Amino acid sequence: MSRKWIIAIDGPAASGKGTLARRLSEHIGVPYLDTGLLYRAVARDVLARGENLEDVAASVVAAKAIDAGTLGDLALRGPLAGDAASIIAKIPEVRAALLDYQRDFARAAERGAILDGRDIGTVVCPDAHIKIFVTASDEARARRRHLEHQGRGEPIPYERVLEDLRRRDARDSNRSIAPLEVAADALLIDTTELDPDQAFGVVLDLIEKRMQK
Repeated sequence: MSRKWIIAIDGPAASGKGTLARRLSEHIGVPYLDTGLLYRAVARDVLARGENLEDVAASVVAAKAIDAGTLGDLALRGPLAGDAASIIAKIPEVRAALLDYQRDFARAAERGAILDGRDIGTVVCPDAHIKIFVTASDEARARRRHLEHQGRGEPIPYERVLEDLRRRDARDSNRSIAPLEVAADALLIDTTELDPDQAFGVVLDLIEKRMQK
């Protein structure tokens, strides 16, 4: 990469956007931020203090005190953390508190950056050079997430995983601020029938073509 490229990757849970973002980060050689972890960390910290997730003041305090060093906490990867994050993410004041953090990350990177989430291309980095929206069928996403749970030894029924995903989709898509939606200039990738290597190949090809323009 001879210039600074900001790549925004959005999509619903278990669509494969995180896997793609990490692989692209390693391949291109630019830093990567999983913005969903920020909301999960805020929810974790609110609950750790014995506060209610819908308590705006408590949530904003946690958002402003976010510690990037704790984003590797394995507890942030569990299903409860994801559901809690979608509750926190509905609070406009929390989103505002985390917005500068995300934009600063994108600006600070010398050669560019990759951010994934649900509103990167529409709100966080609307001027991103490349925007990608990754999606997949509800059933395909639930199967992937179910396998992840099984791999961690979490005996969660597939039906519950599917129900949880659909509930999160509805919450993320219908919130009043920064809802999950496809940016007008985003490249749409459906990974329902693609394995991780195939999805990576498709996205990398699209990105390389866009960079050559």
